[in-house]
Amino acid sequence: MQTGTPLITKDLIAQHNLTGEEYQKIVDILGRDPNLTELGMFSVMWSEHCSYKSSRVHLKKLPTTGPRVVQGPGENAGAVDIGDGLCVVFKMESHNHPSFIEPYQGAATGVGGILRDIFTMGARPIALLDSLRFGELHSPKTRHLMKGVVSGIAGYGNCMGVPTVGGEIVFNDIYALNPLVNVFCLGLAHTDKIFRGTAAGVGNPVIYFGSKTGRDGIHGATMASDSFDDQSEQKRPTVQVGDPFTEKLLLEACLELMERDLLVGIQDMGAAGLTSSSCEMASRAGNGMELDLTVVPRREPGMTPYEIMLSESQERMLMVAKAGKEDDCIAICRKWDLDVAVVGKVTADGILRVKDQGKVVAEIPAKSLADDGPRYERPYQPPAYQDMLTNLNYDVIPDVKDANVALLALLESPTIASKRWVYEQYDHMVRTNTTVRPGSDAAVVRIKGTNKAVAMTVDCNSRYCLLNPYEGARLAVAEAARNLVCSGASPIGVTDCLNFGNPERSDIMWQFVLAIEGMKDACEHFKIPIVSGNVSFYNETNGLSIYPTPMLGMVGLIEEAERTMTQWFKQEGDDIILLGSAREDLGGSEYLKVMHAREQGSPPYLSFDSEQALHDCLLSLIRDGLLQSAHDCSDGGFAVTLAESCISGPGQPLGAVVQLSRGRLRKDAMLFGESQSRVVISSQSTHRQTILDQARRFGVPAEMIGSVTGTRLTVHLREGASAESVIDQPVTALYDQWACSLERAVHHA
Repeated sequence: MQTGTPLITKDLIAQHNLTGEEYQKIVDILGRDPNLTELGMFSVMWSEHCSYKSSRVHLKKLPTTGPRVVQGPGENAGAVDIGDGLCVVFKMESHNHPSFIEPYQGAATGVGGILRDIFTMGARPIALLDSLRFGELHSPKTRHLMKGVVSGIAGYGNCMGVPTVGGEIVFNDIYALNPLVNVFCLGLAHTDKIFRGTAAGVGNPVIYFGSKTGRDGIHGATMASDSFDDQSEQKRPTVQVGDPFTEKLLLEACLELMERDLLVGIQDMGAAGLTSSSCEMASRAGNGMELDLTVVPRREPGMTPYEIMLSESQERMLMVAKAGKEDDCIAICRKWDLDVAVVGKVTADGILRVKDQGKVVAEIPAKSLADDGPRYERPYQPPAYQDMLTNLNYDVIPDVKDANVALLALLESPTIASKRWVYEQYDHMVRTNTTVRPGSDAAVVRIKGTNKAVAMTVDCNSRYCLLNPYEGARLAVAEAARNLVCSGASPIGVTDCLNFGNPERSDIMWQFVLAIEGMKDACEHFKIPIVSGNVSFYNETNGLSIYPTPMLGMVGLIEEAERTMTQWFKQEGDDIILLGSAREDLGGSEYLKVMHAREQGSPPYLSFDSEQALHDCLLSLIRDGLLQSAHDCSDGGFAVTLAESCISGPGQPLGAVVQLSRGRLRKDAMLFGESQSRVVISSQSTHRQTILDQARRFGVPAEMIGSVTGTRLTVHLREGASAESVIDQPVTALYDQWACSLERAVHHA
């Protein structure tokens, strides 16, 4: 065993983020005290980031199976069948802490990591989406972070030749010291050629390939499992440095190795590096593995076994080759100009045995590292302030006096405003598959060689989740599904990225548990399996946690690509019809935040049955070729949805004249409330009666409210026999406010 290592003290154990009880469990597993290398290996594998020790008992509640599921949770990514012998492979991951410390590299390596998760499964990545959370843009620090993160995502994705086709960004000061950088990737594979991270076959060679190992990223997984404070930026050395050009070579090498049928298993070295890839592959197969660090390619002299096993240097993979195929594997890697070495073999004893210079420096049961970490059922209860958040007295909030002013203010809000400044930095057309570019309800890419297309969206309203985590999570599932349906797609699978504060706090754990229950109930109702995911805890700085943000990436299938739908009006004279009905749903709305500086109330009411009826009706209308556009009502309510339908298209903005029946609702609730299960559609007037009749058959409220015409957006509210003009604006003014405000804010001096 390794000699001359430091004495394992309480301070050293604490530095490795292990509790006394966890350390004792390690001693019990080994039957002795660990050495420093072993302590480090347990530290990273038993971190929250790798072991899911606070979340695993709750994640088991989520629905993960279905007739289309090819691979569910537990592998590098999930996979869902789309027919024609093909499947889509997708996952979402977080790179929150690294992006705060070093925004460019933190975001870039987040993209690199999620790409490897996809092509490790044998899928060629064809699309990226990103979901970002920042503080308000009046802060120079926030502007610095946002510019760096966007540049990092663009720099890596563009160099890899994988289009970033969509995403979403929300700005709220709760994220000022803890931004969220969640990246989604989708790839395409043959259903019968999915590769998994398993070390099967005793005696099979274990081969390292990719970049050399350096000292960057050591204890990155541990850092991601820790809260931040004022000294957090000193953790910069734990942020990895990415090289997309090497990753591109790695991708092509992996796909060639798989095509040649040389592999038993393969896994990327993500969080916890060589430690995680080796022990997880061995554990999945019920085997052990022997590694020789002497031959590991490295770029720095004098690296210790501890550093080599914990390094999170990027663009590295571990494969188990078929017996006798080592030379073929090595030849392919060298052809693609990658470092490569046979570093070990699969063993039968279940032990991960690490040698260096002929000496054993670590000897641990692989299963103990990968699967036998602690499991905590942490206490949870609502915080004392929860009632204060949900109790909102609308009597003290005056109804909107000037809806024109409110609409312009909402369109200028960075959360609602066009994200053009962001996505224009991304190459969203590379590979020529993108049929719906960023800027509609969902991104759509075609599947070459078929008549199919795949739609993707990322969604979560964290303010709803703060006010009611259960309802907020249900609403996130419903909105993601609605966005896909508005594009003409049937939802077929979900990946999640669950961003929360410190799970050791009972109020944070309460948020997490209720969010899981909400996701479970919604996904079960809509029959959408969750096939992969990620949990990111400890998103807090100086004791202040982010809002609960269970981000969802949802994928939908369009069987006939020519039936793809977008959100903007298409031509003069078309009818405008509203599907669904409004309630007094102002709680948690962007309107309340922007116009009244309040983040209170109850989230909008959601009826699963009404939402499902809307989906069924909308898909029927789109597949029958009856619609010109479809745009769901969400942030900013009906008025913002209508304005976006006028101004968000690639051509000249189109005006609209609309008249709504107010009923008994407040004016602001009618215009800016965020009632669910509503979609604004447009169609040729010849289809009007067919659409209204079809909506009636599905039990969906439908009202003809106006037409696409002119150069102004005019909205009247009808009450009895009289009608009041509440919005009257040139669409050019709406467009300028919406399209340019984010860029103006980012470059604010």
